This record gives sequence, C-alpha cells and structure tokens, in this order.
Amino acid sequence: MTKTIRGGAPCSIARTVDVLKDPWSFMVLREALDGVTRFADFRAGLGIASDILTERLTALVEAGVLTREQYQEPGSRARHSYHLTAAGTELAVVIGALQQWGDEHLPWQAGPTIERRSARTGRPLHVAFVDDRGREVPLEQVSFRRTASYPAR
Repeated sequence: MTKTIRGGAPCSIARTVDVLKDPWSFMVLREALDGVTRFADFRAGLGIASDILTERLTALVEAGVLTREQYQEPGSRARHSYHLTAAGTELAVVIGALQQWGDEHLPWQAGPTIERRSARTGRPLHVAFVDDRGREVPLEQVSFRRTASYPAR
C-alpha cells in the first residue's frame, strides 16, 4: 500500500527524507532487507537503544514502509514483528545506490561487506538509471527537469 501524504513538501526528495529522517532509519531498513523482523534482532544487530529503535520502527510503520504483526512464542508474552511492505522493498534501490556510492567513494580497506548480485544468475549488479525501453542511461546523459508542479520561486 502506498501512502498519500497530504500537504507537506511538493518535492519527492524532501518527503522521502522526512520518512527516512536519520541514519538509524537506513540501518533498520538495511536489516529488514536482510530478513530481520524481530525487535530483539534489530537491536542486537544494530547496537541501537530500545527507545530509538521503537521510534524508528513506529515511524517506518506509519509511513507504510513496514507493517507490524503480532506473534507469540509458547510461554512468552505477545510481541511484534516487522515486515517490509511493497514500498519498503522498493527502497532496496535506494539502499543499493547508497552502498554502491559508498563502495566507490568511501571504500572499506578490506573491501565491500556486501555484494549486489542477481538472485537468479548470481551475476554482479549495479544501480543505474534505466529508460522506458529497459536500456541503461549513462549518468552524464541523465537530466533532472522541473515540471509544471515545481513550485515557483
């Protein structure tokens, strides 16, 4: 489900940044894309304080990036798990682009910690602009053009 935000900034970048807010949101999203669903596993994997994690998970649920589902293990109290929505899964492109940029411009001495590969073929992947015919467009040929919806200055 895609959320429609009424009001707010007309800029899609500003609205997206408002959802992701801070570095912890990106790290929570990274973990969710890796299959993490439980609060304790997010906390252990990230080393994040419980109150900050609760805030980030709540904000991501409210933004439609994650859903919250209740589960209960035998002998334990009911808890929540967090699952990516379709919109959350689509943020893999954003996370992949950030990772690709970091690997290129801020490389880790020991090399990349994660590789982007096709699940079907195992071939390496990179994030790119692709036109409506499925062809990759080199960055130097990409332009960002204002539309009629762009606010007047």
